[in-house]
Formats: sequence, C-alpha cells, structure tokens
Amino acid sequence: MFELSDAHWERIREHFPEENIPDGRPGRKPIATRRVLEAVLWILNTGAQWHMLPQCYPNYKTVHRRFQNWCRNEVLRDVLSDLANTLRDEGAIDESECFIDATFASAKGGGEGIGPTKRGKGVKIMGIVDRHGLPLAVSTHAANHHEVTLVQLTFDFYMIEAKPENLIGDRAYDSDKLDEELGEDGIEMIAPHRSNRKKRKTQDGRQLRRYERRWIVERFWAWIQWQRRLLVRWEYYAENFLGFVQLASIAVLLKRF
Repeated sequence: MFELSDAHWERIREHFPEENIPDGRPGRKPIATRRVLEAVLWILNTGAQWHMLPQCYPNYKTVHRRFQNWCRNEVLRDVLSDLANTLRDEGAIDESECFIDATFASAKGGGEGIGPTKRGKGVKIMGIVDRHGLPLAVSTHAANHHEVTLVQLTFDFYMIEAKPENLIGDRAYDSDKLDEELGEDGIEMIAPHRSNRKKRKTQDGRQLRRYERRWIVERFWAWIQWQRRLLVRWEYYAENFLGFVQLASIAVLLKRF
C-alpha cells in the first residue's frame, strides 16, 4: 500500500489547487487538498466504494467531487509529466529502450468507453515503460480494440519529449503499417512475428534479444495492480478510471525520489 509522505507531498503539491471559499461565506470550511488526496489513495489501494471511506477522512462526496475535478482538468496527468521529466533530468529514466503492453480490466457496470470481449465487457489499460519499468505513458480504451491500433493513441499520453529509440512488444504489435508509422518518428518497433505472417520477415534476431527483457513491463502491471481499484472498473466515466491509473503510476514514480 502506498502512503503519501511529507516529502512526496512537497514534491507534487504545486499541482493541486486548494479549495477557495471566501472567509465570510457561511457553511463548511475548505478541506485541505492533501487530506483529499490521501482519501483518494485509500480508495485506490482498497478498491472500496466511495461511501465506505472511513470517518478519519473528509466526507466521501467532497472527495469524489474533488477527484473528478482533477480528472477533468488533467491535474494528475500534469503531475505525471512533471515527475517523469524530473526523473529523466536526474538520469533515473532511460527511454532508449521502452516496452509496451496492455492489461485487461473487467467492467461490472455500465459506462462510456467499455467494449465487449470473449472475457466479458471491459477496458484495456495501455502502458509504455522505460528500461527500468517506470511509466512513460498510460491510457485506457474500450477492450474491443486491437492493441496494434492503440499504440499511436497511447503516445498521445507520452510524458517526456524524447521518444524511445526502440519499442518492444509482443506478437500483437507485429504490423508492417505500425512499423512504418513509428519509423517516421525514429522509433524501431521490435516484436516477434505472428505465426500467420505472410509477408517478408522484418525482425533481426539480434534485435529480438531485447524481447527477453519484456518482463519489465509485466512487472509494472504487477506493481500497479496491487491497487485494487484498477482490477475492476467501477467508474461510469472513462476519465475517472484513467485518473486512478494515473494516480497509481504517480505512486510508482514517487517511490524513486
């Protein structure tokens, strides 16, 4: 379970606006943003419903409202970008070799951005990590989309300016079209050939040795899926579930400081 330390909060507090309530206004007093964030982290860690938030935290309606505002205004995405670029400047991120993969989260209720699959309805969480397993992009999409079609959409959430030199994935990413698209950005896609490939082979055996390190992205999924709120999507709005994924990724990056 991730706990927000004083040092962690000092590093990210500039991104979280405090609630502004005029002094003379009757009613409740403003709730400190750190307390709200700690409450959201409790929901992320436990996977509990909002109304089960313990009384030691602010009212769950206030916490939920503030969290939705962060998601709507992309506050969590800004935090991720700031942390990732800071770590890169400090030499802790190496984007020369990155790994891409997706994981499935079932959706028990309705909502936007959910797709049907053989495993049931749900969403795909896409992720790109550096050679140390640190997240450089996370995004969520309806599960009925093939992963190869989601690569460029995932790069829309890429957090640092420098693109990877090599991007390693499994057989789902073996596509001549994808190779050409990424090649225009100077990215070499490395993925084992599908068994039914009919066109010429494009992969070099020496480059495919990089595929042996693909466990790095699998470890990232293991890290964030300790957060129970990501195992099942309960949020109606796609941006709220993405917010939880981003918050779990923030926790991974904060541990490196």
